[in-house]
Amino acid sequence: MLGFFTQGVSLGFTAGTSPGPLQTFLIQSTLAHGWRRALICILSPLISDIPFILLTVFILNQFPPEVIRIVQIIGGVFMLYLAWLTIKGLRAGATIGGNADGEIGGSVSLMTLLGRTVLINWTSPGPYIFWGTVNGPLLSEALRLSLWHGVVFMAGFYGAFLILLAGWVVIFDRLRHIDPRVTTGLLWLTVLVLIGLGLSLLARGVGLIA
Repeated sequence: MLGFFTQGVSLGFTAGTSPGPLQTFLIQSTLAHGWRRALICILSPLISDIPFILLTVFILNQFPPEVIRIVQIIGGVFMLYLAWLTIKGLRAGATIGGNADGEIGGSVSLMTLLGRTVLINWTSPGPYIFWGTVNGPLLSEALRLSLWHGVVFMAGFYGAFLILLAGWVVIFDRLRHIDPRVTTGLLWLTVLVLIGLGLSLLARGVGLIA
C-alpha cells in the first residue's frame, strides 16, 4: 500500500510542477485577482477529473486519437479566449498589484473562476492522456487489490498535486505586491504563453504539427 502512496505522490508532484494551461491560468488568476480568489482554482481537478477517472477505470484503457484531436481544437480556442479576456482588461487599465485585488476583465466571481479552471482541464489534452496512459492504469491496478489501495493512491496523488498548486498561488501572490509594473509585465507574459498554448493546440488538433 505504501508503494501506491509513493507512486501517487510522485505523479502528483510531476503534475503540479509541469508547466501547462492549468498552471498558467492559476498564475494569471493569482496576479489579476489575488490569492483569496485564485485559491479556489486549485480545487478544479477534484471536479474535472471525475469523468477521466470513470472512463479510464470502467470504460477505456486509453482515449482514441480522434478524441484528443477534438479536445486540442476546443482547448486551443479556449486558450485564445482567455488570452483575449486578459488583454481586454490590461488595455482597459485595470488596477493590479499592491494591496488591491485586481479585476482583469471585470469583476469575476469565485464560481466563474472555478468554472473556467474546470473548462481548462476539460479542454486540455494533457489530463486525457495522463489518465488514459498513466494514472488510470495505476488506479485500476490498485483497485484490483482493494478499495483502500485505490484510496491511498488517490490521496497521495491529489495531496501532492493540490499542495503544489497552492504553492504557485502563494509565490505569485507575493510577486504581485512588489510593483504593479512587475505584475502587469507578468500578466502580459501569461498572455503570450496562453496564445502560444492555444495556437499549438490548434495546430496539433488540425494535424499541422505532430
